[in-house]
Amino acid sequence: MTVTHEGIRGVLARYLDAFPHRAPGVARLTHSLGPGQNISCRKTLPLHVTCSAAAIDHTGRVLMIRHRRLDRWVLPGGHISPSDRSLYDTALRKLEEETGISWRQVASLAMTDVMPVDIDVHQAPAHPARDTPEHWHADFRFAIRVRDTPDITLRPEEATAYVWREPVELPAMRLAAGIAAL
Repeated sequence: MTVTHEGIRGVLARYLDAFPHRAPGVARLTHSLGPGQNISCRKTLPLHVTCSAAAIDHTGRVLMIRHRRLDRWVLPGGHISPSDRSLYDTALRKLEEETGISWRQVASLAMTDVMPVDIDVHQAPAHPARDTPEHWHADFRFAIRVRDTPDITLRPEEATAYVWREPVELPAMRLAAGIAAL
């Protein structure tokens, strides 16, 4: 089972019910949910969906990784896989792939109706090695509380470093505000 347009629409609707003032910021995503586009597929251009995990440790700090190709601090995350059952599942899978934090280390797993703390629609740079032009990512960012402060095992092809940051130190104000509101 893969992530469907209906699943994406449902999560987006719950997000906009909670944060109606964010509608203009996700308009490009809303318009991309029309018929004929599979925005859960990374090959769909000009926009497709990605998911990130805002892993929060027992002290309230958020895990950031230094992305190798982009050379900037980001949340662990990435593209949807056909085997992912939900956007939240994608965030959990990417958290484990990129940092070694397993779902078993999550303080409480959400089973249904998970809403992101932020949806960020941003341009992604071209990736010549994959023959991918510049395009748009609609990144669904989920807060995921982890037990204690887990050991981190980075994928060297993905990330060069990691850091635990206070929410006020995050590069995105909406994300920081969403996490602080938890």
